[in-house]
Amino acid sequence: TTHFDYHSIDKNLLKLDELGHDDPTVIRMLEDLTGIDAKTIPLGDAKTLSLFTSTKALNLKEGEDIGTNLGTYGVPEFGTKFVRQMLEDTKPTKFSELVRISGLSHGTDVWLGNAQELIRQGLCDLSHSICARDDIMIYLIACGVEAGHAFTIMESVRKGKGLKPEDEEAMIAAGVPDWYIASCKKIKYMFPKAHAVAYVTMAFRIAYFKVYYPEAFYIAYFSVRADDFDASIMTRGIKVARKAMADLIEKKNNGSISPKEENLIPILEICIEMYARGVGFIPIDLYKSDALKFQQTPDGILPPLNALPGMGDNAAKSIVEARADGEFKTVDDFRKRTSVTKTIVDMLIEEGCLDMPEKDQVSLFD
Repeated sequence: TTHFDYHSIDKNLLKLDELGHDDPTVIRMLEDLTGIDAKTIPLGDAKTLSLFTSTKALNLKEGEDIGTNLGTYGVPEFGTKFVRQMLEDTKPTKFSELVRISGLSHGTDVWLGNAQELIRQGLCDLSHSICARDDIMIYLIACGVEAGHAFTIMESVRKGKGLKPEDEEAMIAAGVPDWYIASCKKIKYMFPKAHAVAYVTMAFRIAYFKVYYPEAFYIAYFSVRADDFDASIMTRGIKVARKAMADLIEKKNNGSISPKEENLIPILEICIEMYARGVGFIPIDLYKSDALKFQQTPDGILPPLNALPGMGDNAAKSIVEARADGEFKTVDDFRKRTSVTKTIVDMLIEEGCLDMPEKDQVSLFD
C-alpha cells in the first residue's frame, strides 16, 4: 500500500521534520572550548555590534587588509558578499536593526529593487522599511487600518499576491505613503520576524566569540563549516593564502572557476583574516592531529588529518586508530597498518608528514 487517507492515520501518526543546522553545532563547540554559556552573552555588546560596521574590534595587525571594511566573515547570515553590501548600505548599530536586515536578506524582491532603492533615494530608512511580514500588519494598524484587514493585507503581500483594489483603497484612506504601497506590490515572499530574531540571536552569539575568543571561533568555523579546507594552501601563512585568493578571483572573473574552487573563497577569506589578527596554524602532526577536528594549542591551531588534500574522513580515522598501537617504524609499516591508498601515502610524504625510512633495514647477518 502506498497511499492512505490522511484521516485514517492522523490520530496515531507523529511526523517529525528534523532539519540540520550548523549554528547550534558551532555554538556548542564554542561553549566547550571556552567554558562560556552562550545564553549569558549580552545581545547589545558594543564591540560585537561594531563588527557589522567596521573591523576595529578585530584588532588587525598594522598594515593588514582583509578585503572588507566589516568584521563579519564567518558570522552566519552576515558573512556573504550580498549581505555585507546590505550592511554597507544600512550601517546598523542596534540588534533590532540586524533583525530587520535578516528579514530583508531572506525575502524575495524585498531588498533588491525595493527597500535598497527606497533607502538610497531617501524615501525611508532601515527602521521604516518593510523588512519582515509582521511589519506590514503592525504599521497598517498604527495608521488606522482595521486590524483584520491589516492582517489580510499582510498575508497577501508576504505570499507574493500583491494588493487587491479594496486593500489599496483602505491604505490610501489611512494615509499610507505611495512608496509603501508600491513596495508592497513588488514583494514575492517575506520572512517572519520571529525566525529572523532566532537567526540573529545565534549569529550574534557566534560574533561575540569571534571578538573575545578568536582562536576558539576559528577552530569552530574550520571544524564545522570548512568542508573544503586545504591544508597545503591554508596553513602556509598569509602570503600563500593571499596568492591563492588572487588566483581564484582571477579565475572567477574569467568564468573558469570550478564549484570546488569557488567554495575555497570564503574559507580563504577567514584564513587571511585569522592571520591578520595574529592567529596562526601549526603543522599537521601524524601523532597529535585529530582525525576531523581542529585543536587549540599554546603555539597555534593544529589542523586535523582530514584537512590534508585528498585525505578523506575514513582514511584519517584509520590513521588515528593505527597510531594508538604505537609509533610507525617505516612507510611500509604505516601503509600496512592503516590500509590507506598509495596516493595518500605519496601526499603525506610530500607534505612532510611521513619523515621515516621507506622500508625496514635488513641486516647482512640475518
